[in-house]
Amino acid sequence: MTQTIDRPSAPAPQTPQRPHWIKRRVLWPLRNLWRSLTSMRTALVLLFLLALAAIPGALLPQRELNEQKTLQYISDHGWLGEWMDKLQFFDVFKSAWFTAIYVLLFVSLVGCLTPRIIEHAKSLRTKPVAAPRNLSRMPRHITETVDGEPAELAERISGNLRGWRREVTVREPSKAYPDGCVEVSAEKGYLREFGNLVFHFALLALLVSIAVGKVYGYEGTRSLVADGEQGLCNTSTAVYDSFRAGALVDGTNLSPFCIRVDDFSATFLPDGQPSMYDAKIRYTTDPRTPSSQWEERSVRVNDPLRVSGDRVYVLGNGFAPTFTVTFPNGEKRTQTTLFIPEVMQTMLSSGAARFDTPAGLYPDEDTRRKNQIALEGLFAPTASYDGTLLSSSSPEPSDPQVAIRIYRGDTGLDTGRAQNAYSLDTNMIHQGRLNREAQANLKVGQSASLPDGTKVSFDGYKRWISVQVSHDPAQVWVLVSAIVMLVGLVVSLVVRRRRIWARLVPDSDNGDRRRTVVEIAGLARTDQAGWGEGFDEQAHNLLTDEGTSRRL
Repeated sequence: MTQTIDRPSAPAPQTPQRPHWIKRRVLWPLRNLWRSLTSMRTALVLLFLLALAAIPGALLPQRELNEQKTLQYISDHGWLGEWMDKLQFFDVFKSAWFTAIYVLLFVSLVGCLTPRIIEHAKSLRTKPVAAPRNLSRMPRHITETVDGEPAELAERISGNLRGWRREVTVREPSKAYPDGCVEVSAEKGYLREFGNLVFHFALLALLVSIAVGKVYGYEGTRSLVADGEQGLCNTSTAVYDSFRAGALVDGTNLSPFCIRVDDFSATFLPDGQPSMYDAKIRYTTDPRTPSSQWEERSVRVNDPLRVSGDRVYVLGNGFAPTFTVTFPNGEKRTQTTLFIPEVMQTMLSSGAARFDTPAGLYPDEDTRRKNQIALEGLFAPTASYDGTLLSSSSPEPSDPQVAIRIYRGDTGLDTGRAQNAYSLDTNMIHQGRLNREAQANLKVGQSASLPDGTKVSFDGYKRWISVQVSHDPAQVWVLVSAIVMLVGLVVSLVVRRRRIWARLVPDSDNGDRRRTVVEIAGLARTDQAGWGEGFDEQAHNLLTDEGTSRRL
């Protein structure tokens, strides 16, 4: 006989509900990306990439520092130079890829360090770790039976661990310790992690300071003839040859001051390398002050002039030959023009000059414009010749000479278009608008004549310097951040993270219970905090009244 019992059927397993596509496609990938970006490994990789990305800025000419040298570099390297320019290798510190690395490193450090500082703040309030059950498994361990009660000895050990965070715990009798025991837990070296965090937050502050300096700072360069007459007043961006302003600088609130270069001298090593530059500069913070009352200062390499919160550096120098053009009617035009060094070891320099014709010399404007004079050539501080080609044997100006080509025609002075101040427009030469009339090698005082009676003379030379005015309101914070970084790094390397435990158990084999079995174990939290071979002696010292913890 079969009995059938109806039982309720088990509920069918429910299929887990699939997460919403927003979580799967948007939120979770963003969460994983954030975790990867804020890991310490990513921060180190970005820091390495930032250092790597700065290398082109140190090896290649940068447009904001020397535009002429940058353009010459691009021209010399053809298509490679053009592609490097498109990839912003000549504006490294303003490039999109350098800024991207910089911002990612900033975000990574913030996301990485913020949880760590919270965790460290919590750890500063925690008690030392309780003694492990089996102290004999620790790397450093001793066992000794001494006179005294556990509580008395625990107080002595705790007193000898001055400077340690320590905790004394009395354990109730248990199966392992029928008479109970007293444990001492101590730990030191919390400053190690603190120093590590200080280092990283100082690095973050350094990046912020640099960013603030770039946003609120500015840099301007200007070439000045060192003759005591030409000067610079920091009143407008128009007074500079090139000016780079931060994103929040419009050039209307520059630090007010004026400078004037009286003299410049340079010393060189025997191989032609510069040894020292010395520019004699007069300056004032009130342009209304008579020039005779301006303060004097020497500006040398790595020794800028600091005035009104700005720094004035000497970036480069060269020679500025003086030419005089005497026209057929006897009128003269004199010009001192800057020549750019082509060979730094000998200061062989190249440049150009343009001279407009006197009014009334020619019957109409078109004829006047077609009879302008232009010069282009080389200046040698100490002349030497390879055949008829002028060269220079030394950067010291002991025998200055020039090799010039003299052109007549339309120099472009009347067009109003910007021209290269250091070379003539080759298009005008190729189009026949500028025609070469003569060429000559001239010493100081010599001259060359053209067929119509125009005379070009070389009168001498002056020195010129290129000055850079830099304003960085965050430079003090950059210095402070760098010092704090160094302090944090030293603390994290010097401080040792260690733990020590002591377990004091009454000696049950001794009738008067006045002796105690003491176990002391030590653990170094890092490889650099190793105890060394003197641990046993140091541990014994904890049990003595004269014990000291200075070596622990």
